[in-house]
Amino acid sequence: MTPVPENLPRTAGELRAAGYTSRGIKTEIHDNLLTALREGRDPWPGIVGFDRTVLPQFERALLAGHDVVLLGERGQGKTRLLRTLAGLLDEWTPVIEGSELAEHPLEPITPASRRRAAELGDDLPVTWLHRDQRYTEKLATPDTSVGDLIGDVDPVKVAEGRSLGDPETIHFGLVPRAHRGIVAINELPDLAERIQVALLNVMEERDIQIRGYTLRLPLDVLLVATANPEDYTNRGRIITPLKDRFGAEIRTHYPLTVEAEVDVVRQEANLVAEVGEPLLEVLARFVRNLRESAVVDQRSGVSARFAVAAAETVAAAALRRAALTGEHPAVARPVDLEAVPAVLRGKIEFEPGEEGRETEHLVHLLRRAVAETARERFGGLNLRPLVEAVSGGHLVATGERVPGADLLAALPELPVLHEVAQRAGASAQDEPGRIAAAVELALESLYLARQLAKDSDDATTVYGP
Repeated sequence: MTPVPENLPRTAGELRAAGYTSRGIKTEIHDNLLTALREGRDPWPGIVGFDRTVLPQFERALLAGHDVVLLGERGQGKTRLLRTLAGLLDEWTPVIEGSELAEHPLEPITPASRRRAAELGDDLPVTWLHRDQRYTEKLATPDTSVGDLIGDVDPVKVAEGRSLGDPETIHFGLVPRAHRGIVAINELPDLAERIQVALLNVMEERDIQIRGYTLRLPLDVLLVATANPEDYTNRGRIITPLKDRFGAEIRTHYPLTVEAEVDVVRQEANLVAEVGEPLLEVLARFVRNLRESAVVDQRSGVSARFAVAAAETVAAAALRRAALTGEHPAVARPVDLEAVPAVLRGKIEFEPGEEGRETEHLVHLLRRAVAETARERFGGLNLRPLVEAVSGGHLVATGERVPGADLLAALPELPVLHEVAQRAGASAQDEPGRIAAAVELALESLYLARQLAKDSDDATTVYGP
């Protein structure tokens, strides 16, 4: 927890004397977003690929003071985008110390806080909330109840002698407790329709209804939500009156370019070994091929998490190979890509009728991604000397027990190999593993172009004529 600065006011009187003015949550976000845009600061750190599509729409919705629902397939960064909203709040905001709903010291809304404010006046104690504590997230599940979101009568308080109609018998739910903050509901259509109805008054009238009586609370919340478009017809739907209360409905998407896909992987993946840019491009193209394939169920989507998991799998394969060979540092090579289809096959939904052929399709699309990346990297480069060297008897072996130095030692000194390494982002002074990764990519591209043969057994692959 970030410690509260010592110089902040500690009573309502000190707060009033300091000239502090209250702003609604939507006004606060509106003002801070405008300030960030005017100063040229990025209000959305860590969000990749939405600059010209989703973010302008999202910013317009926030500036208009709208509640927002983001529609998109799984793994498109919807939740990640919502979590960055907390960065648009003031770093510290005053609340009544001990209040249940984070009420403003100068604007209490519950009967208990109003009574305290009247009794204590300027001596009403004040504490401060950090912006991170004003963002509340709820995953909508079918077992979510009205009590979870809105509140319910607390039997303990009733047993203490309060009457059932007393507002102070209420145990407040998640939405009222987020007063003066942001409430994010993930997978909104998964909420039962009767539970969605409970949100109608909160969004429009800003009051709450519990057990037959209405408690007028001027709640100040920004409600944002995520949903999968298919959820409208499959698992559930957002009821029409609730959809109508959202001011903006914004569609998200997967990264539109290979570069954006690579940026996402670089940012999100926890790589235990070095994975060069060419291999990350292979994985990015592989994921894009999956999203365009007719054998993959595109309604479920191919999440960006797949590319992240694929990169982490390749890095793990490289680390294991380095442990077996004693190579240091551990650098991923194309041979490590072989681990991807088997490990990640279960993350993809295939069309009916493709049972038993899943690995075959994945291997084919992965090879196509390798060929496309090699064509992009080595286009215009004459690899004929490399073909002639291998065809002339310099067979090249690779595998989980073949270090990069051994792979390079199998080839004669060829000027084209320096160019291959340079095109792949390596240099002659680099570690053998990095140069071997570039050379192996060139060999694999020649095999896929039918200029070389490849013979594989369980542990070793040999490139030959």
